Amino acid sequence: MPSKLHHLPKLPLHPLPPQHYSSLLKPFLTAKGAHAPPPVRVPPHCSIMAFKDKPSFVLVFLLVSLHFVASLGLTDSEILLKFKGSLSNASALSDWSDKTTPCTKNNATNWAGVICVDGIVWGLQLENMGLAGKIDMETLQALPDLKTISIMNNNFDGPMPEFKKIVSLRAVYLSNNHFSGVIPPDAFDGMLKLKKVYLAQNEFTGAIPSSLNALPKLLDLRLEGNQFTGQLPDLTQNLLSFSVSNNALEGPIPAGLSIMDSSSFSGNKGLCGAPLKECNTINSNSDSKKPPVLLIVIIAAVVGLLLGAIVAAFLFLRRRRQRQPSASIEAPPPPIPSNLKKKTGFKEENQSPSSSPDHSVGSKKGEAPKLSFVRDDRERFDLPDLLKASAEILGSGCFGSSYKAALSSGTMMVVKRFKQMNNVGKEEFQEHMRRLGRLKHSNLLPLVAYYYRREEKLLITDLVEKGSLAVHLHGHQALGQPSLDWPSRLKIVKGVVRGLAYLYKDLPNIIAAHGHLKSSNVLLTQSNEPLLTDYGLVPVINQENAQELMVAYKSPEYLHHGRITKKTDVWSLGILILEILSAKLPANFVPQAKGSEEEDLANWVTSVPHGEWTNVVIDKDMTNGPTKQNGGGESEVIKLLKIGLSCCEADVEKRIDLKEAVERIEEIKERDSDDDFFSSYASEGDMRSSIGKSDDITFS
Repeated sequence: MPSKLHHLPKLPLHPLPPQHYSSLLKPFLTAKGAHAPPPVRVPPHCSIMAFKDKPSFVLVFLLVSLHFVASLGLTDSEILLKFKGSLSNASALSDWSDKTTPCTKNNATNWAGVICVDGIVWGLQLENMGLAGKIDMETLQALPDLKTISIMNNNFDGPMPEFKKIVSLRAVYLSNNHFSGVIPPDAFDGMLKLKKVYLAQNEFTGAIPSSLNALPKLLDLRLEGNQFTGQLPDLTQNLLSFSVSNNALEGPIPAGLSIMDSSSFSGNKGLCGAPLKECNTINSNSDSKKPPVLLIVIIAAVVGLLLGAIVAAFLFLRRRRQRQPSASIEAPPPPIPSNLKKKTGFKEENQSPSSSPDHSVGSKKGEAPKLSFVRDDRERFDLPDLLKASAEILGSGCFGSSYKAALSSGTMMVVKRFKQMNNVGKEEFQEHMRRLGRLKHSNLLPLVAYYYRREEKLLITDLVEKGSLAVHLHGHQALGQPSLDWPSRLKIVKGVVRGLAYLYKDLPNIIAAHGHLKSSNVLLTQSNEPLLTDYGLVPVINQENAQELMVAYKSPEYLHHGRITKKTDVWSLGILILEILSAKLPANFVPQAKGSEEEDLANWVTSVPHGEWTNVVIDKDMTNGPTKQNGGGESEVIKLLKIGLSCCEADVEKRIDLKEAVERIEEIKERDSDDDFFSSYASEGDMRSSIGKSDDITFS
């Protein structure tokens, strides 16, 4: 064979018939000149020219080597496209194409979900894309600079991928998928640079992998919402974020984890030790461990002496205080008169200047409890200012009561009490409130401030005088108001989906970014611009209360499979659209209907023949009275109704995603012709609300 391989002819990398290889090699083997090899006598059975009869071992080895070299030369684009091929339902990656490159020279990215640093692929952030299939770690292993992988909020299932094949990874995010099975003990071996591991809200079973102990740089470990069993590993790292809540773990909590908040361990009935209740280590069946009688007598005597000393000291101090002049005795501070305090049930001692700092946010010892503001463009006030303000109850909903408080400056604020957040730790709650405070969108009611106590929390927002969409849909007759016309209802729907889309963009780690979308949580400005409220609360609401109260947990996927998905808010949006167009209140949202067999709103609409939708389903009050001239196009209304039904599809796989819902709703127009909508109705006497008066309905 020649001594210089670059003189070899180009060989194809796909199989060819033997005669093709023979013809390719023949010119080289018969070449004359300086580079030609000296003639070598070889036995006939070893002759490479005998390839046409039997493949040569040397040639086969050469071809295999060329295949190997070619695989090492794959570009980032080719690697990612091969990885995409292992996925199913990869429509969200439509811009991954061999016509472009993933990264530009200025660190921008041409491909969705690709993070670029210095023009190379640094990470994959494939979240909320409806992806499924296999995570091809063998292919991703060829990306030498890959540092982070996030596939949260998708539909991946099966065992956890072998991430240890890429030892340079620093972050792995798998939360909110359907991964299952036992994670091998050595799943994280060798990943010495790994800092963040998010496996929450999957279906993992068995023991927590012991290889997590050997990750020296681990900072965040989120394992909540799985089915892990056995004991907790003794993690000695300085973790910044940690949770194993809602699993089936048991045994004592290791000392290294005892400093974590108790909410990190909630939902594991078998766990004990700090910060939870103490472990019962006494064997009640063993008489040998009973303390001797003499020891009991000694302990009782010591306790008696201590109690006597305490009583004597108390009497001495009391007698000494009585001898001092009465003028030196400090009078207790006068109680704070508070209309709001009486209505909210706040205890007076919690509002005094000596309140414990554990019951307030931003207060120090000796100071009155303070509110924590998350916005800089609002008037500053403190909790005592609210307690002194005249208050008016606005309503009592799922989470608690809401009050309208008039500050001394004339500013009107809304104070809402939450008692269903007592499982969340102080730091976690504060961080989440700051995250909500950073949200800014014209269709979101901004959070202004909050107040933290372990037993309950207060959220303070601006007052929206016009009230909720629910009142204007179902209570306008009782209030003597005209019903909402078609242009107003279309405007409200478009504002709602824009607010939802913003929430999913800025809160990507929350599986249901709103979680409680319903007509009573949509407030209307004077121009009928919708403002979403009570959003982003799924992470801080107690799980047991969330399942009972929040709309997301009334979805088909939760009722049938016990979980919510990234499309759950889409289902809530669909129900809201049907409610807006029909003016019928969803039966499963009404507390009185709990446990009843009233037909779901979406099922009712689909039970009506399509030809009867205009007469039976659509609210006739949309064109009643003075708003008749503001009618819309009948076909446009039906289009919106169909979009609502697509959002309400019980099968999550068949349900449209939020992106498609937004695109289709934005295409809806107010009119499709110059003809008045509902012009075919027989008489104005038939134009009445399909639900009638709703004075006795409580909206939250």
